[in-house]
Amino acid sequence: MKMFYLQLRNELWKLFGKKRTYIGFGAFFVTEIVIALLFRYNHGARNFVVRPLERMGYTAEEVLSSLTIAVSMLFPIANLLMPLYVSLVGGDLMAKEAEDGTLRMILSRPISRVRLLAIKWVAGAIFSAVLVLGLAGCAILLTSIFFTPGGLYVVAPWEGIMSVFEPGRGWQRFLLADFFLICNAISIMSLALMLSCFNMKPAAAAIVAISVVVLNLILQDMPALADLKEWFITYYFRTWLNCYREIIPWWKIGQACCMLFGFNLTFFIIGATAFQVRDIKS
Repeated sequence: MKMFYLQLRNELWKLFGKKRTYIGFGAFFVTEIVIALLFRYNHGARNFVVRPLERMGYTAEEVLSSLTIAVSMLFPIANLLMPLYVSLVGGDLMAKEAEDGTLRMILSRPISRVRLLAIKWVAGAIFSAVLVLGLAGCAILLTSIFFTPGGLYVVAPWEGIMSVFEPGRGWQRFLLADFFLICNAISIMSLALMLSCFNMKPAAAAIVAISVVVLNLILQDMPALADLKEWFITYYFRTWLNCYREIIPWWKIGQACCMLFGFNLTFFIIGATAFQVRDIKS
């Protein structure tokens, strides 16, 4: 166990020592600044959140709280940008070692390929958690500059969600949703890591992973395939939004967690099999 910890520590030093690891953090920071400014000074963006809740008797001053705007800006970023940067790092974890020629040196040590893949997966999972926490923390930090503290008002009409929470419950729901958002990021990272175990370049692994996620999203939302939507992994990525319902459907969240665990396990087994039979000397 001590050796696993030491190897994981070295892997994390190597992962967070690369400049490209921080591209996602920088992109999130810039994007959140733009969105925060739009909500602060653009009436169209503000009305998207304010108008549905004004019909329920709430005022704009109540609705435009820092927590509300932070959650509103997480919706597009979590669906569009987060999968991209998680895939970039996941695709790098194994394929970059082969591209740089360091994979042979690593495997010359007394370590099995499955153990190496497990270390890479844990390092990728830690990065995914740090990325999501950085995304959420940056959102709170920026919105607290432009907006006053208050309760949480969530409007997500595409999911049928329109909820109001007092500050205490709002923070609880925000943190709970972030936890399940981390699960989504880890699943995308696992897909990219699986692809990087095959004989392909890091960029190719990342692009294929993103393509798979986008294809799942497109097929899932097609009306003609509505009865098959539970077969697509992106269907379970929306679990974090259920945390913002007035009454949390725990059975749906439990089902989604079991399915995501199954997807992650499948990705790991396929990746380990491909990596085990791969000839790295050629």
